[in-house]
Amino acid sequence: MTEEQKAEDQAKTGSILVVGGGISGLTATLEAAEVGYEVFLVEQNPYLGGRVAQLKHYFPKLCPPTCGLEINFKRIKDNPRIKTFTLAEVESVSGGPGSYDVSIKLNPRYVNEKCTCCGECEKACTIEIPNAFNFDMDTTKGAYLPHNMAFPMRYVISPKIVGTDDAKRCVEACKYDAIDLDMQPKTMNLKVGAIIWATGWKPYDASKIDNLGFQYQNVITNMMMERLAAINGPTGGKIQRPSDNKEVSSIAFVQCAGSRDENHLPYCSYICCMASLKQATYVREQYPEAKIYIFYIDVRAPGQRYEKFYKKVKADENVFLIKGKVAEVTEDPSSKDITVVAENAVTGEKVSQTVDMAVLATGMVPSVAGAKLPGGVTFDPDGFIISDLAQGGMFATGCAAKPLDVVSSNQHATGMALKAIQTVVNG
Repeated sequence: MTEEQKAEDQAKTGSILVVGGGISGLTATLEAAEVGYEVFLVEQNPYLGGRVAQLKHYFPKLCPPTCGLEINFKRIKDNPRIKTFTLAEVESVSGGPGSYDVSIKLNPRYVNEKCTCCGECEKACTIEIPNAFNFDMDTTKGAYLPHNMAFPMRYVISPKIVGTDDAKRCVEACKYDAIDLDMQPKTMNLKVGAIIWATGWKPYDASKIDNLGFQYQNVITNMMMERLAAINGPTGGKIQRPSDNKEVSSIAFVQCAGSRDENHLPYCSYICCMASLKQATYVREQYPEAKIYIFYIDVRAPGQRYEKFYKKVKADENVFLIKGKVAEVTEDPSSKDITVVAENAVTGEKVSQTVDMAVLATGMVPSVAGAKLPGGVTFDPDGFIISDLAQGGMFATGCAAKPLDVVSSNQHATGMALKAIQTVVNG
């Protein structure tokens, strides 16, 4: 019996569906399962972990993702009440609180459970594709492991190479009969009592902000910066400017890149100030003499711990905070250096600072903004999902509900798991 058949046989109205396998989805899943409820966790990517998996460090302890994720992965693996499905998406939802009928589409991975992650298929593959995990800053093979702590720890064959000679070479290279190019999409039907939408967030599209220079090679986003600094990133953790791999001697952080702007995102994205302060420490660790310029409207450091971190970074003699909204970012065509122009809101002076590279603190956009989710899911004007707290049954958590950091996402997910359990119990 396949895992999908087991899920359909075991599904009942006492079950909970969690949509999204980022930190909020993982927390909601574990909180519900560890008090006795069956949980089905579906994730559209081929791995769990969401945005946290892409970070170098996360607050409050500045831990690497392995610190928290691998513990959660072990808890999921050891809990028979949890069934996880990657490369999966919700197609339809009918019914009501306490009794939903859900249809899940399972997309082919082209690699089965026999995979040992030996990597021979990757070696045999010659076609390279953009690496979405690194925001296309490098490429990966058409047969790939999403990242070095992927869960499930299993390779993926990109649909882009299926039908090519490369795909045949991958099959021939696999000693374990783990590659199945005949896999087809499947549909799985579940009956659950409650649904938690933990669909997460994506960075705002910086190319829409005409004046901030994202078209220049040495202007990157804050999430791209996380990947540059991460040990499993495109440069092995070495922060260097993209145009020529030069070591960084100066860098500018541009805050509220698209956030708090009626033309883009009218709301504060909550995490951006702290993310830039954190990334300033990445640079200072690698380059003790580097100069860091942070252009901000207001520094928002919510809570005592974040305020303490802000003051520590602010006290660094090589970190310069300039209160002023950036008006323009330009490039010197010959040197590829970047110049950031702003008006200092304190002195009233025009500031023009030339640096090796610039980082845009792009805002947080709910991943499903603009989408039409099944089951009558409703959204606020900014695209965040509204939980039906009155009727119950449908709940949003983490950054699907509002901009949050990791700690707040975990707390929020715990609360929504309780709400889902209440629906199941009362249903």
